[in-house]
Amino acid sequence: MSPAAFPIQYIEPVFRPPSEAHSLILPVTNGCSWNSCTFCEMYTAPQKKFRARDEAQVLDEIRRAGEQLIVQRIFLADGDALVLPTRRLLNILTAIREYMPDVQRVSSYCLPRNLRKKSVEELKELADAGLRMAYVGAESGDDQVLELINKGETYESTLSALDKLGQAGITRSVMILNGLGGQRYSEQHALNSARLMNDAQPEYLSTLVVSFPLGDERVRSRFPDFTPLTQQELFLEVERLLQTLELRDTVFRSDHASNYLVLKGNLGADKARMLAQVRMAIEQPQQIRLRQEWQRGL
Repeated sequence: MSPAAFPIQYIEPVFRPPSEAHSLILPVTNGCSWNSCTFCEMYTAPQKKFRARDEAQVLDEIRRAGEQLIVQRIFLADGDALVLPTRRLLNILTAIREYMPDVQRVSSYCLPRNLRKKSVEELKELADAGLRMAYVGAESGDDQVLELINKGETYESTLSALDKLGQAGITRSVMILNGLGGQRYSEQHALNSARLMNDAQPEYLSTLVVSFPLGDERVRSRFPDFTPLTQQELFLEVERLLQTLELRDTVFRSDHASNYLVLKGNLGADKARMLAQVRMAIEQPQQIRLRQEWQRGL
């Protein structure tokens, strides 16, 4: 199918979670409504200035995609589709169900701030209409770190959003950024992130390593003494996080391209095994497979 014939219009760059690699990306907004986190470079290009896409255009793209494609999963892009009013989201989900009946799961990124005005009942409506999963970039559970990176969230605001999603029956996939507190705040970042996860009990949890491919000027604008963690310090932080986590049934992944050490398992069943892998990476890194810098694809 030629690019001109493809039924959906994109404004590059387009981002999606690793687990949505085989999903149809359906942009319902452009950019990120907050777009002020100093660690994030995803939506800083001029063409990615935030706006909600025209509803009629999105609905027409869904209709045409249904005529040309057979897909089972759809990811609503860009940075936070759930900023849209519930009515508009329901219209989109209803159109997906009508024109693309093979779709089994619709998912989206979610900023906690975008759920402040949405009730659990509204979220249940979205879940019933097909929204199955929300990817929440918590980044940290430490209020001091969240302030330093200008996240615009707190421990409590993130927990509130995760609780609402859970009550509504929407699967929660949470991301924590390894190394986000730098050397100075590493311990409290790990401990309070674990505390947040223990309180929320999400279905999925992943860790990514914070990185700045375009330079660290933005993060230093608010966090001038930020000192990146060494590889071993990153492992020690992950170890502290895992040791403190008390999760009953959460799928854990540390397999994003940014991670030196790939970890996969269920918390709590596989906690001891993953801790042993991290300890091996700390004490005998030559005995365990680690990603080289060129393999991290940043």
